[in-house]
Amino acid sequence: MEKLEAGTGGGPGSILEVRVELVDSEPEIWRRLEVRGSLALNQVHLVLQAAFGWEDPHLHRFTTDNPFAPLRPVDGEVPEALQWLPGQECEEPEDRPEEDCSLDQLLALGAGGAFYEYDFGDGRLHRLELVSRRPAEPSAPLVHLLDGARRGPLEDSGGFPGYEEVMDALADPSHPDHAEYSNWVAEITGSDEPFDPAFLDVPAITRALADQFEPRGFGITGPSPISGTAPFCDRSPAHFETPITEIRPTCFKRKLFAEVLAESGDCEVHLAIAG
Repeated sequence: MEKLEAGTGGGPGSILEVRVELVDSEPEIWRRLEVRGSLALNQVHLVLQAAFGWEDPHLHRFTTDNPFAPLRPVDGEVPEALQWLPGQECEEPEDRPEEDCSLDQLLALGAGGAFYEYDFGDGRLHRLELVSRRPAEPSAPLVHLLDGARRGPLEDSGGFPGYEEVMDALADPSHPDHAEYSNWVAEITGSDEPFDPAFLDVPAITRALADQFEPRGFGITGPSPISGTAPFCDRSPAHFETPITEIRPTCFKRKLFAEVLAESGDCEVHLAIAG
């Protein structure tokens, strides 16, 4: 797949087609999404949680480079490895608030690619790759699931080795842990139906994405509080979109009703996710 550089032809209201894969998954677990480039990374976090079936009980971060790859010295010095975290978790000099960075800006810094790590214990590393961009029409949804393969691994299953152990036990009724894991998976999924790791439930993902936002749509009430003056902005092309503001939750777990404010005049932006 040809990788396109972020920023080419960009501007206010861009729709980014992004392919997201779970690094080291075999067979590959991936999603292809259309996402508004101006979504702040804390919103992109919620999109990825819903797209892969996560429940958000763990820490996460965004980076422009693979956080597990060794850093190469530049002119004899190891470059600063930036990471974007929830604002309240920023403690180190290289930490940046995810609320102040848009998806478009992150991909620009990563030359069309970026990484999202979720659950530092299980190490669920997602690679984001920009496929294409196009101008957004006023009625365009904020996020749209295009395609994908396989369901996301179960929460707290111990990384890919642990998840494979669970799948092996489920597939073999004679396995000594078959009953224990069967009960655990039924509790996690809320279903006694056989667990099929190859099945991708597109309607369920679509509902989960829609549940992140208020169903009545988004009232645009004025300028975004994000000023675009955070340190990372000095490295981003000036024409990139200021992130749509932070999601303000009123209820959170499987459903999160939220209000999104954006610098889009007096129009209304409606979420219309199609599977």
